[in-house]
Amino acid sequence: MSASARELRLRNLRTLALLAGLFLVPLALSFWMYYGTSWRPATLVSHGELIRPVHELPAASLPAAVPGMGAPVALFRHKWSLVYIGSGTCNEACRQTLYVMRQSRLALNTGMTRVERVFLVTGNCCDRELLQREHPGMFVVDATGTAGRKLLELFPADRANALFIVDPLGNLMMRYDARRNPKGLLEDLKKLLALSHIG
Repeated sequence: MSASARELRLRNLRTLALLAGLFLVPLALSFWMYYGTSWRPATLVSHGELIRPVHELPAASLPAAVPGMGAPVALFRHKWSLVYIGSGTCNEACRQTLYVMRQSRLALNTGMTRVERVFLVTGNCCDRELLQREHPGMFVVDATGTAGRKLLELFPADRANALFIVDPLGNLMMRYDARRNPKGLLEDLKKLLALSHIG
């Protein structure tokens, strides 16, 4: 083999090694980072806290806590539900949470018809004037009876400043801290409505 042929062959091998390196080095680096270190890519895709396991809520029929703000026969069915649980006297934290719930639904624009708002009243009912004036269309239901208490047992015990999402099949699936930036709630609602073919 002539010197020029060996030189050409050597140059071709170097080019091939360089091309192989361009493909194999990033692959090897990614394997090492994933399996050889404690680093993991961010897995957070939602802003709320997923409730695991998902709790299936019964199709409850609860009485209205405020006249004209009663729920349909089967609560938590056929639509997505934003749920707040609290005293009917509705202190400042309650008012802020109901405001976030209302504004998040309104910000869905055409998707808002797929979402209902539910206030499960645990007692001391109710500041009717405030609720009727500020939150028309919201279901305000009395959860102090036997059926209401059984329903409340399915929700997490820590409910202060919390908003919950229930899917159209009655599954309690997410929880949000209403004191945090409500844009996260809105983003998650938009994703859920876009991906869901129900409700």
